Amino acid sequence: MTKIISPDEAKQNSSFKSALTELLYQLADDDFILAYRGSEWLGLAPHIEEDVAFSSINQDTMGHAAIFYQLLEELGEGDMDVLAHSRPPKERLNAVLLEMVNGTGTYLENPKFDWAYTVVRHYFYTAAKKIKMDSLKNSTYQPLADAAARVSIELFYHMMHWRTWFQQLMLAGGEARTRMEKAIFQVMDEMEGVITLGPKGQEIIKFALIEHDKTLKDRWQAVLSPVFTSVNSIMPESMGMKSGNGRNGEHTADLESALAIMNEVYILDPAANW
Repeated sequence: MTKIISPDEAKQNSSFKSALTELLYQLADDDFILAYRGSEWLGLAPHIEEDVAFSSINQDTMGHAAIFYQLLEELGEGDMDVLAHSRPPKERLNAVLLEMVNGTGTYLENPKFDWAYTVVRHYFYTAAKKIKMDSLKNSTYQPLADAAARVSIELFYHMMHWRTWFQQLMLAGGEARTRMEKAIFQVMDEMEGVITLGPKGQEIIKFALIEHDKTLKDRWQAVLSPVFTSVNSIMPESMGMKSGNGRNGEHTADLESALAIMNEVYILDPAANW
């Protein structure tokens, strides 16, 4: 039987803590930046019902980021607000896919955002996140296992939401399907960065914090493959990290500009609650 590690034990075991904090930063940073990219659709979604639904999903996702940052704070990594807002881009461990802009233009000035890209990115990411949470329910770090169980409940509805959009747009044919197919390949070019456990992956796996990323990848493909079949399509076999590996601190200029906007209020008043 795998030994369950308490917070006090984790703090005393430097190797375990190093692997654990690495994983927590990945989980927190992924949700933090994608919640921001989703929030940029406020008032721009295809219809008012989606505006409300998507806003709710983004609030949930930012809440999940807060849960993981809180776990890092409890491990002695520093104040959760500082971890979320003050770390420079090179210290972020989010997947590059999640930091990329929604399209051309800016939120306030002629935004030409790509809804197909947003649907595919959020659906593929949410599917991977749900698989990770299911695996984390059996994590050797009990607070993380408990957090994963809470997060997973909301992901059921997120998955249903994005799967519905994915299937409807793919089955619509015409321009909608063409744009979706283009978005699928764009997202797959970066999707490996979401699933990889990064340079400390072997330690993360050794301490049974989460299952092997190859196992997670296989499950992710198994979840999505029948959905592709349902829309008369074939799921691409290859995925990559075309723009860099965010788990290594490799990022694009998109992350730097996003953090500058996100952190404006925090920089003006660090005592403000986020």
